[in-house]
Amino acid sequence: MLKKLLLGGGLLLSVTLTQAQTATFATLSGKAMSAYQDKRYAEAGKLFDQAFNDKQAHPGAGDYYNAACTWALAGNKDQAFRYLDLATAAGWENVAHLKQDTDLSSLHADRRWQPMLTKLDAAVARIQAGYDKPLKQQLDSIYASDQGGRQQYNSIREKYGEHSPEMQALWKQMAETDARNLKKITALLDRHGWPSKAKVGNMGTQTVFLVIQHSDLPTMQKYFPVARQAMERGDLAKSAFALMQDRLLMWQGKPQIYGSQLSSDAKTGKMAFHPIEDEAHVDERRATMGLGPLADYAKGFGLDYQPKK
Repeated sequence: MLKKLLLGGGLLLSVTLTQAQTATFATLSGKAMSAYQDKRYAEAGKLFDQAFNDKQAHPGAGDYYNAACTWALAGNKDQAFRYLDLATAAGWENVAHLKQDTDLSSLHADRRWQPMLTKLDAAVARIQAGYDKPLKQQLDSIYASDQGGRQQYNSIREKYGEHSPEMQALWKQMAETDARNLKKITALLDRHGWPSKAKVGNMGTQTVFLVIQHSDLPTMQKYFPVARQAMERGDLAKSAFALMQDRLLMWQGKPQIYGSQLSSDAKTGKMAFHPIEDEAHVDERRATMGLGPLADYAKGFGLDYQPKK
């Protein structure tokens, strides 16, 4: 499945950061992700198939990649390779992740696997020919360090406990890494502005978002207008901008707009949504930003969310 991202607060989210989609596509793809999390892989694949039938939608490489993963796990190799081809055509660049993704392990012995990798490598080379390679390499390094500690969060918490010395050491490590990364990213933003996808690719622009998302209120307030401009010209996914806007509003003590932000009770550890403005219409707003229904999003946190009427 598309690489899980820790978007902050120690929460591991499986979020496909996409551009705006139709309500139908957002709903069906959200339900597909929920079925995937429940290991109902064939159902998830069929839901993705239905989502792609929406001719008004604009699926991204990550959407096709996720569909390939579900069909591979469901045992339908033909559909899996079909969607990997579509992901390649749509600009999938993360070859390293594809090669190590256990969701696709069943495809490795298939005669189509190696030709698919060759085709993908050639497509990535064409895409990256115009990149600012030193900047792209710097952002790739920042991304790896940003996610490195966070990928250990769940395993350390489950093994040692939320308030254990091991968890405290991890939080300290993450804070130190975030501070180093923030200096690099703010220097980049101050000198050159938000980098374009044409120069650093989707992962590069996503890295800038992640570092700002992991910062603090003054920093986010300063760079929020820059992020909005990047979103408006297509250099930041609308779904990512929605998460940033919600977090900024939460930190300002205001209701969020898209329902992306949750917090946990310090004593019980139970998750709950930060208050949502006009909650009855939140799914409509989420769809405009490429986000699936809130009820499906909530399942990723073990919550049974009932939409407000």
